[in-house]
Amino acid sequence: MSNVAQKVYSLIKETVEEKGVSLWDVRFLKEGAEYYLRIFIDKPGGVDINDCTAVSRAIDPIIDKADPISQSYYLEVCSAGLNREITLPHHFDYAVGKTVKAALYEKLDGEKEITGVLKSFDGDSLTITQGDKTAVLKRGDIAKINTVDILEGENINE
Repeated sequence: MSNVAQKVYSLIKETVEEKGVSLWDVRFLKEGAEYYLRIFIDKPGGVDINDCTAVSRAIDPIIDKADPISQSYYLEVCSAGLNREITLPHHFDYAVGKTVKAALYEKLDGEKEITGVLKSFDGDSLTITQGDKTAVLKRGDIAKINTVDILEGENINE
């Protein structure tokens, strides 16, 4: 998480939670010539446009008053989504027991991607199982990891 994102995360976390949602992540990104401050929120059953609007209206004056961003930017408040990126410790805690897809920096048993159920995470390493196969990975071995939405009737262990 960038310094700007960390500052904003700290500034808005309590206010976001007061709106009945959890703060999943904050990202400050440059896309083309524009900067975007993206706030990802979540709640059981998912968020809707009303949640995003309420959070946006609540945090906008907080961010404006603190003024942690020197350039102009667009503020976007959105759902963390079904296939959400896992980057922070609380993301891993959320994902334990769920299906994940991990892209690796180097091949493991001839594969650069592993899809399976995240069985555990201890802060430094994680265990992913698929059927009778188990992979224990260090966080540093993983280029990117996301939750995977499994449709009804699909079975990741087949």
